[in-house]
Amino acid sequence: MTPAAEATANHRNGSVVQAAADWVADLGSLAIDGIVALGNISLFALRTFGWLFARMPRRETLLPAFYQIGVLSLPVIALTGTFIGMVLAVQSYSQFKMLHLETRLGAVINMSLVRELGPVLAATMLAGRVGSAMAAELGTMRVTEQIDALSAMGANPIQYLVVPRFLGCLVLIPTLTIMADFMGVCGGFFYSVVVLDIDRLHYWQNSQLFIGVFDVFGGVFKSLFFGAAIALISCHRGFHCSPGAEGVGRAATGAFVNSFVVILIIDLILGILLDRIYYTLWPEAGKLF
Repeated sequence: MTPAAEATANHRNGSVVQAAADWVADLGSLAIDGIVALGNISLFALRTFGWLFARMPRRETLLPAFYQIGVLSLPVIALTGTFIGMVLAVQSYSQFKMLHLETRLGAVINMSLVRELGPVLAATMLAGRVGSAMAAELGTMRVTEQIDALSAMGANPIQYLVVPRFLGCLVLIPTLTIMADFMGVCGGFFYSVVVLDIDRLHYWQNSQLFIGVFDVFGGVFKSLFFGAAIALISCHRGFHCSPGAEGVGRAATGAFVNSFVVILIIDLILGILLDRIYYTLWPEAGKLF
């Protein structure tokens, strides 16, 4: 091998080694940043729970948060649930018709709604409408030093700003989930019975056969974790907002994206856990399928 060729080969090997080292360094930096972020939000959650059990917020602080989170979210939740039920009927009908199982459509639509789609969609809408707004509002207060002013006046910002929002998400998301389930069931029933002309008696009989109280309870139970995650993530992003208008925008966007990812992770974990509990308590239920 000539000296020039040897130098070229050494240069290429050095470039490959440097690229691999940079990749490992980036991966390690990403892992460290993730661990630090997880630690920060864990400490933030502990402080929130500490103030939650130490002193309840005043009614004047709590009611506006409940109104913003719960009452103003009802229209979008109801509209979303209605159309999701109708979309499920549209997408499922052709497959069930080929199997001559059109009357089983109610069981599939309603089970999908109460177990998965209702809680997840209600939480997604809450993260998009409320979570982003909370992150932007708290981020603006951080940028304009209003949070620092609260601390200077002797008021704890977490107790005054975070706890009411956390309670609003935690308490009201089950109601929003039930609303999404109800409107989805109504939307699926309307399209299946009125538009597709499916027999309503068998539609409801099959729904009653395959859906029980545990299914509804499981969906509402999962929504509690969704609401807590949305409130903690959104408020944490707002409290640790970067300076400037760009930082506020990033906080609002990050609050929704992170909340949505965490909702899916929690849904997977709780779905597996609830299924195991269900088939442990009622092993004969699996024989229906």
